[in-house]
Amino acid sequence: MTITQPDLSVFETLESEVRSYCRGWPTVFDRAQGSRMFDEDGHEYLDFFAGAGSLNYGHNNPVLKRALIDYLERDGVVHGLDMSTSAKRAFLESFQNIILRPRDLPYKVMFPGPTGTNAVESALKLARKVKGRESIVSFTNAFHGMSLGSLAVTGNAFKRAGAGIPLVHGTPMPFDNYLDGRTPDFIWFERLLEDQGSGLNQPAAVIVETVQGEGGINVARVEWLRKLAEVCERWDMLLIVDDIQMGCGRTGAFFSFEEAGITPDIVTVSKSISGYGMPMSLCLFKPELDVWEPGEHNGTFRGNNPAFVTAAAALEAYWADGSAMEKQTRARGEQVEQALGAIVDENRAEIKEFRGRGLVWGIEFLDKERASAVAKRAFELGLLIETSGPEGEVVKLLPALTITPDELDEGLRTLARAVRETA
Repeated sequence: MTITQPDLSVFETLESEVRSYCRGWPTVFDRAQGSRMFDEDGHEYLDFFAGAGSLNYGHNNPVLKRALIDYLERDGVVHGLDMSTSAKRAFLESFQNIILRPRDLPYKVMFPGPTGTNAVESALKLARKVKGRESIVSFTNAFHGMSLGSLAVTGNAFKRAGAGIPLVHGTPMPFDNYLDGRTPDFIWFERLLEDQGSGLNQPAAVIVETVQGEGGINVARVEWLRKLAEVCERWDMLLIVDDIQMGCGRTGAFFSFEEAGITPDIVTVSKSISGYGMPMSLCLFKPELDVWEPGEHNGTFRGNNPAFVTAAAALEAYWADGSAMEKQTRARGEQVEQALGAIVDENRAEIKEFRGRGLVWGIEFLDKERASAVAKRAFELGLLIETSGPEGEVVKLLPALTITPDELDEGLRTLARAVRETA
């Protein structure tokens, strides 16, 4: 693909140096539909990024767009704080009838603010309020957000350093297979809990991702998750599952913890819950944990009614018929797994492994600079992918759940070429 150098001057002179994704994709995007994005010069890109998991149903999904346009054209409420609105009612009813009741999940629903880190902050505050303790246990290579409370339970040293102050009241423990299977699961954690001389304050909660996205596509085994739930129950700690990127069907089932057969005390949801890429997040928790005083946690934009509209439309369109979306995602995941296996076979001396679930996958390179080179070459070939892992050593694939088999095959062929051409 021949790319004319775009005019980036206003971004480079006026926008903060903190911008990141635009540095890896140096063009000016203009429109998008489904799994395709187009820059202002008309170049086409296949999107294996999906808004960092915020666009599980693709760009400008026509079903969701129609619902949104109809709502706006009738002057539906846009900003409503936590007022009762018809849009919020429709979402809550759909969420209860389509998602919670069929899974026998008793959760209360809280709208903490528009972003994932808002949901995590509210979950941590609630756990501390319920248990009367301050310590939270997280895991190595975790990522839970960029505000201070979320950073305190995030593992990445670079992101933590941006806080500028000590990040306290969080204790990391080894994630599944962090020690390469050399010790039994949770032996260190439980020893600290039972030893009065360990220095570990009794935690209020444990927060975990079933698949660590930013951490490098680290997939927890269902056995490990079940044991974690048992440890939390035995030691009177709440279990928080951060399903912000891996929820809404990304791993197959609507919630990523369903396969393990566990019921977390608290679940955080964001990214694709709105369905259309609009800001929206949820904090879900068991009814007995609903000890909030009115207004004790709030936010001006917690009532994003257009997001409620598209969220309800997404649930009705993709989840009301039971397991169809889950089966499709698993089939697409098998397609990805086979293609990545072939890429690894072709480049065994350069790739450590590939791993994933559903439609989230990663390839870890032995040369930690290689993943960035592959992502750069993929962009030049018309494919959008990002990197993850503590040193950016993993190429991360996060296509829309609605991607077609042909589009998926096209992107995987492009990825194989990018790997080949950066050897």
